Amino acid sequence: MIIEGIKSPNDLKCLSVDELKQVATEIRTLLIEKLSHHGGHCGPNFGMVEATIAMHYVFDSPCDKIVFDVSHQSYAHKMLTGRVEAFLSAEHYDDVSGYTEPSESVHDHFTIGHTSTAVSLAGGLAKGRDLRGEHGNVIAVVGDGSLSGGEALEGLDWAAELGTNFIIVVNDNQMSIAENHGGLYANLAELRRTNGECSCNLFRAMGLDYIYVDKGNDIEALIEAFSKVKDIDHPIVVHINTLKGKGYEPAVLDKERWHWSMPFDAATGELLNPIEVETYNELTATHLLKRMKDDSRICAITAGTPGTWGWTPERRAQAGKQYVDVGIAEEHAVALASGIAKAGGKPVFGVASSFVQRAYDQVSQDLCINNNPATILVLWGSLMSLNDVTHLCHFDIPLLCNIPNLVYLAPTSREEYLAMLDWSIDYREHPVAIRVPVVPIAPAKYPVDTDYSCLNKYQVVKQGSKVAILALGNFFEMGASAVRLLEEQGINATLVNPRFISGVDTDLLNKLTNEHSVVVTLEDGVLDGGFGEKIARFYGPTAVKTLCYGARKQFVDRYSRSEFLAANRLVDTMIVDDVLKVLK
Repeated sequence: MIIEGIKSPNDLKCLSVDELKQVATEIRTLLIEKLSHHGGHCGPNFGMVEATIAMHYVFDSPCDKIVFDVSHQSYAHKMLTGRVEAFLSAEHYDDVSGYTEPSESVHDHFTIGHTSTAVSLAGGLAKGRDLRGEHGNVIAVVGDGSLSGGEALEGLDWAAELGTNFIIVVNDNQMSIAENHGGLYANLAELRRTNGECSCNLFRAMGLDYIYVDKGNDIEALIEAFSKVKDIDHPIVVHINTLKGKGYEPAVLDKERWHWSMPFDAATGELLNPIEVETYNELTATHLLKRMKDDSRICAITAGTPGTWGWTPERRAQAGKQYVDVGIAEEHAVALASGIAKAGGKPVFGVASSFVQRAYDQVSQDLCINNNPATILVLWGSLMSLNDVTHLCHFDIPLLCNIPNLVYLAPTSREEYLAMLDWSIDYREHPVAIRVPVVPIAPAKYPVDTDYSCLNKYQVVKQGSKVAILALGNFFEMGASAVRLLEEQGINATLVNPRFISGVDTDLLNKLTNEHSVVVTLEDGVLDGGFGEKIARFYGPTAVKTLCYGARKQFVDRYSRSEFLAANRLVDTMIVDDVLKVLK
C-alpha cells in the first residue's frame, strides 16, 4: 500500500492525482478495519479523507498549521503525519488518541475534543504569528455541526479583523451528530444550491472572503481550491460540500447512527456486542414521552446530542414541538430553559457531564440567579464513563454543587431516579439538576421518597454505630459493600444515602457525632470542592474523623477504570482497611 510509505505530508507531494486517489481508498479501508474492531468516530472521518489529503498536499505542515475543530475528524490527518502504524495493526490501535494530541506529533497543535473552538484557537495562532513577524498559513477546519456553537460564531465574527493570512475550511456535510438545527444551516443550503453565488452569505456578512467547492470529496477540485488560497494575505472561508460517511454505505444511509460507533461487523454494519439491556438513557426518553402526553408544558432540550439520553428519531417525532434541539450550543440551551421555566413551561435539558462545563456561566447567571425552575439531567457523570482526557466526566459535582439556588441530586436506583425526575419537573421553588446514574439499572432495595421539597435531608438506610458511610449516587453499592465487610470485622456501620449533593443535612450529621467516631464519604467524581469536603468541613471542629473518597484533581487520558479506581483507593476492601487503621 502507498500509505505505508507515507511518513510525513512531504511524501504526498511527489504523488500523482491517481496515486492520491489510491491513498484515499487505502485510508478508508484502514479506517473501516480499525473502527470495526476498536470503535470510534466513523462518519466524520470517512467524509474528510479527500480534504485532508488535499490540505496536506498543498500546505506545508507543521510550518503551516492545521487546527481541526472537535478533532474527531482527524484520523486521516494522523495517518498522513507519521502515525499510520496505529491504523495498520491491532497491537498499535491505542498508540494514538481519537483526537489531535500535541504529545503525539508536531503536526497537532492542541488537544481538542469539544466543539466550535477551532476558529478561535487557529485565530490565536495567526495572531501570534503576526506578533512575532513570522509567516506561514494557518488553517481552521470546522463543520460537522460545529458552526452552531457560539464560540465558532464569535471566532468568525472577529476573524476578518486579523487582516492577514487566515484560512477557514468549512466542512459542510449537512449533519451534526444528528440533523442540523438553526437558521445558519439554511444559508449553507442556499449557498450549496447556488454554487456559492447567492447574495445572502453568512461569511461575507462577517467581512470574510469566500469561495465554494461543490465537489468536496474530489481531490483535484480541493487541490485547486487550496492552491488558490495558499499564502493569501487576508482571511477567507473555503466552503466544501462533503458527504458524511462517504465510502461506507451503512454510514451514508444512516448518518446519525454512524457518527460514532462501537465495534461492528464491517460487512454488515451490525454491532458486534449490542447493548440489549435497558439503560438510563432509554428509560429517560420513554418516561418523558409518557409525561409529555399528559402535560403539554414539558419540553425536552438537547444541545445536538439527542442519543446521549435516548432521543431516537422515532421518539423525537413523537415528542413533536415538545422536543427542541438547539444545535451544539449548551449555553443557549440553559438560557432557553430558564426562559421557558419563567414563562410557565417545564424544561428538561439533558447534557453530558463533560459538556455542561461549557454552560457554567449560564447555569449560574441566567438560571440560578433568576431561580427559575428548570431541570438539568447530567449524563455520564462518573469516573467510570468516558475516559478520553477531553471528555472526562469527573468535574460536574464541584462545578454545580456550589452554585446557590441549584438543587443537585444523586439517585441510586431506577425508582429513586424516576421519583426525583418527576418531582423536579413539578417543583417550582428552585432549578434542579439530577446526576443520572451510570450503573446498571437495578430496583431500589430500600424505601424511596417521592417528595424532595424538604431540601438536604439524607436517608439513613441502615442504622449502626462507630462508623458511618455516606455513599453518594453511583457509589452507593460500594458503600453498602464496605458496610458488609465491616460487619465481618464486628463493626455495625451506619449506611447513608445522601441524595442531595448540593447541601448538608446538619441535623443528621450532628446526630452521628453521638455514636460515631469515623465518617466516610464516597463520591463518583473529583474530590476537590466536592461533596466530601462539605462533610469534612462540618466535622472539622469536632472529634469525628472524616475519610473522603473520590478522585484526585488531575487530567487523565484513556485510563484503565479498575486501575484508576484502585489508585484512588476507591475499592471496598481498601476503604475498610483505611477505616480499621483509623479506629485502631
